[in-house]
Amino acid sequence: MPLYFGIRHLSPAGAKHVLETLKKYKPALVLIEGPSDLTGLMDDICHKKAVPPIAMMAYSETVPIESILYPFAEYSPEYQAILWAKKQNIPCRFIDLPSSVFLAISKRKRIESNTADIYQKIAEQSGEKDQEIYWERNFEHRTDAVSYQQCANIFGKELRELSVDDTYETAENILREAYMKKQIDNAMQEGFSEDKIIVITGAYHVEGIKNCEPLTEKEIKALPKIPAQHTLMPYSYYRLSSRSGYGAGNKAPAYYELLWKAMKKNNLIEASYQYLSSISSFQRKTGNMSSSAEVIEAVRLAITLANMKKSNIPTLQDLRDAAITCLGHGSFSEIAKAVASTEIGTKIGALPEGVSRTSIQSDFYYKLKDLKLERYKGLEAQILELDLRENTRVKSQKSAFLDLERSFFLHRICVLGIHFAQKQKSYQEKATWAEKWLLQWTPEAEIEIVEAALQGETVEVAVAFSFKEKLEKATSIIETAEILENASLCGMPQVVQNATIVLQGLFVEESSVIDIANTIHKLSAVIRYGNIRCVDANALLPILEQLFYRACLLLEKSCICDNHAVEGIITAMDFLNLASINHDTLAIKQWVDALLNVSNRDDLNTKASGFAAAILLERGEMTQQMLLEEMKRRLSYGIPADLGAGWFEGLALKNKYALISRFSLWEQLSEYIDTLNEEEFKKALVFLRRAFSYFTASERNNIAENLGEIWQFNTQQVSAILNDTLTEIEQDTLQQLDEFDFGDI
Repeated sequence: MPLYFGIRHLSPAGAKHVLETLKKYKPALVLIEGPSDLTGLMDDICHKKAVPPIAMMAYSETVPIESILYPFAEYSPEYQAILWAKKQNIPCRFIDLPSSVFLAISKRKRIESNTADIYQKIAEQSGEKDQEIYWERNFEHRTDAVSYQQCANIFGKELRELSVDDTYETAENILREAYMKKQIDNAMQEGFSEDKIIVITGAYHVEGIKNCEPLTEKEIKALPKIPAQHTLMPYSYYRLSSRSGYGAGNKAPAYYELLWKAMKKNNLIEASYQYLSSISSFQRKTGNMSSSAEVIEAVRLAITLANMKKSNIPTLQDLRDAAITCLGHGSFSEIAKAVASTEIGTKIGALPEGVSRTSIQSDFYYKLKDLKLERYKGLEAQILELDLRENTRVKSQKSAFLDLERSFFLHRICVLGIHFAQKQKSYQEKATWAEKWLLQWTPEAEIEIVEAALQGETVEVAVAFSFKEKLEKATSIIETAEILENASLCGMPQVVQNATIVLQGLFVEESSVIDIANTIHKLSAVIRYGNIRCVDANALLPILEQLFYRACLLLEKSCICDNHAVEGIITAMDFLNLASINHDTLAIKQWVDALLNVSNRDDLNTKASGFAAAILLERGEMTQQMLLEEMKRRLSYGIPADLGAGWFEGLALKNKYALISRFSLWEQLSEYIDTLNEEEFKKALVFLRRAFSYFTASERNNIAENLGEIWQFNTQQVSAILNDTLTEIEQDTLQQLDEFDFGDI
């Protein structure tokens, strides 16, 4: 019978004892649990420039995309076994179901596995907090290979007996084990002696493989399968800890690396010293006090906690408890970041260029070279400024539109979640031809590129697929407009057309004026700047016109709202007014009429009414006399103070210089304030303070001149008061007023 070595997939002790067993057993063939069709990746896994963590990934060629991941850390037993076999020039194979079969199985609905619950119950019955600590204390701290192997195999056998309730998982495991048994039989038929074969697999499967019947060739041919691709990719400890797409990860990969290094030195307690020293070092580097004496006391406490569990070596839980007590002074929050750094870490794997590159990786790097962006693929952040206009100083069309193509590419990788480029805010708001990007390469971006292969073989195809999925799920006009706008930025006219069709089907549905205004704002940008990005947006004009007309009809009713909701309404009004300025085919008369109605009505939110008046003033639809009369009406004795001041706050959002220059306006405001008693003034203060915050220091100086003249005060003194920073007491008082329910007065 072959030698069966049951392991946990990310087990430092398992890795150490597998190596010891391989050296002692000297097998002629090493068989490892893993998709059998991925055996060809082993040479790349062992590449001298490959740095774990790395992962094998298989993904379907058809949609919906399915994927499976098999990560390896340096301390993975399988990884160490592959390295050993390759160094010894001994054949090594994966023997589990092919990835094409796994992917076909994963498309079917699974019943939630109860294995994790069983692990937890076992841990609780043994007096441990969770399964991680149970496994570490009972398996990771075993220094004898034979003992580890026997205990792991027994644990797997007992776990099987407790897991029979999950019908689907049981059936899948039976299938996998029968397939692996067939691969073992095939190896023996090739001439390998069974006593010279070692089988390294999850402890759970050992008993099943030993006792099952192998699949027949006919049964193997009948297995479901779908076309699949595979690759090797860099991985990270962060992703390993979060179990991204992989169900056998651990919570503290960086800590397990400490265990692995300590085991290689045959000094397991060293991991405890390293763990606590690392937390202390992190604290000192981040400006927190941490002494050597505290580390020594933490080590003593951790060992004492382990002794209370009849163990000589502290577990991660013992070490963390000791760290909280001695280094965090009883507070986990004090060392939370240090713990995350020490337990999870930031380690990212690496692969040499050309190793198992997916088609989308090849396309990405081709684009970097073609668009002359290779020099930006560095760890240091660099700024790239683009001019999207045609460069008439060059001869070739490709060079003339180089920056535009760069823009398309950078927007596309942003859609795919590849964090290589980040668009920066432009201070030339009207320079729509200009873009500014921050480019910085990280190994994490490599992972994101590989994962994007799940959506397509090239960057453009993957982005198109992403947009297609989003359009299929879109249920509102604002969602669809956002997709449409992004598609325009990505230079994908076909997606723009598809989004336009979806939008036409959605805009007949009832929508809020805020959603309509936001949609109009996005459509307006696409229509106005479509030529720059080579997008024909003519089909959007009728939609824009109909949406604008509907917004005009809904505006009045929407202004019946509270002071929280009015902020969104004001932004919507601003977007609608901007659209009316930029597109002369819109219903301008209806827009002005709607603004007049909002401005004149007394039963709407007064801030919205004030803002409507500000827009009318800006458009020349309200004269100075009309404004003065409206102010007298809104800021008069008997009008509740919060309503009057709220109206003025809305008015102050626009035309600041025009307001400042109208001396009669400030006279009216001054007279209004004079009529307020103490309680009314408190109500008005919150709104007036906010209104004045919209003005710059220079503008406040101009206001001070007006008020100084009205109040017959020194202008500089008034200016100092208006521009003075609030004290903490004043801020607290204003905050209390802002939160106070004036309805109770």
